[in-house]
Amino acid sequence: MTAGNRRRRMVADAIFADEIGIEYAVHEDFRLRSTYQPIFAPRGELLRMVAVEAAVEAHHRGCSVSPAIFLDAVLPGERPFVDALCRTLHLRNFRNIGLDGLKLFFGFDLDVNDGAGRTVSELRLMAGRLDELGLHPGQVMCQVAGGHADEPDLLCEVAYEMRASGLGVVLSGFGTGHESEQQVDVIRPHVVRVDGPLFALLCSYPAAGHLFGRLVSMLQDAGVEVLVEGIETARQLRVALEAGADLLQGLLLARPLAAGAFFDESPLVIDRLLPRADAAMALRPDRGR
Repeated sequence: MTAGNRRRRMVADAIFADEIGIEYAVHEDFRLRSTYQPIFAPRGELLRMVAVEAAVEAHHRGCSVSPAIFLDAVLPGERPFVDALCRTLHLRNFRNIGLDGLKLFFGFDLDVNDGAGRTVSELRLMAGRLDELGLHPGQVMCQVAGGHADEPDLLCEVAYEMRASGLGVVLSGFGTGHESEQQVDVIRPHVVRVDGPLFALLCSYPAAGHLFGRLVSMLQDAGVEVLVEGIETARQLRVALEAGADLLQGLLLARPLAAGAFFDESPLVIDRLLPRADAAMALRPDRGR
């Protein structure tokens, strides 16, 4: 049995289904569940849900714990297995929750596996199983963090493999390093994810809309969609809309929901999220996206 098949069998043995068919994983004393936070796209005067981002929710002896507490309890040698376990859980639950036509975003950690070869093997293993899960590679958006300036070849090789497999490439944490714009040119992501805390800081400046608009236009001219995360206030939403951001996410719009919860796919009305005086200012013409 190959190492990939052994890993797949171990992962399958650690995933179970509850009484309504929603799957969860068990690792040591932790029970792991999937949560999904909606991602929206502006469509005229509405925001429509077009994707969800998966994250793990950990429970220890019946109590919810932070992801950091769970990850601190994972031994270094177990991290590749836990990474594959969470990824598989998210994919299987995404199929189960029945959000047809939406895309799935989730993080692909480049630091977990030992070198580019093993990381690429994990990617190929995942991509090869999508068909049996009833998923198309184009639905799956793999997020890789910038900041690997000391390992540019790793980032490039992984992004190349994602594109070759038909997967979406998302560069997350954009703006947190001086190399961000250079990485966009090198790895050619489909989506750039603007760092939430950085965007919140930018929104504190009077000229935020103008400055951010120039950045968004530059990225879109390069053929990249722009996702703004961490939108928590009406001002942040207004700045993102004025700038023409393609995708929006944050607690102002929708909270993460556990797999098995009801997802209301009804569009959000923009002027109900903004003060009335700001609503008309924030809208930009629908560019046919």
